[in-house]
Amino acid sequence: MNTAVIFNHETVALDAERFADCEFRECRLVYRGGEPPSFEGCSFVGCDWQFEDAAANTLKHLKTLWAVGGKAKVQSVIKTITEVGR
Repeated sequence: MNTAVIFNHETVALDAERFADCEFRECRLVYRGGEPPSFEGCSFVGCDWQFEDAAANTLKHLKTLWAVGGKAKVQSVIKTITEVGR
């Protein structure tokens, strides 16, 4: 686990990582579609979130689904995501 680490102008791989009370400043945060990372009490300033490999493929699939008339299904997925933890 990364605890109370300050990441500054770095590329940080997120898959399967755990972060607690960390600061991310002007970082490139990369998620490739593996085990989701966890963040507890972290802050993010000016970061660029990147989705690569399997994560990028999932986003491409959702974009394709939207384009061929699956707008309602994509919206349902987004609603599920935004309701997590409520």
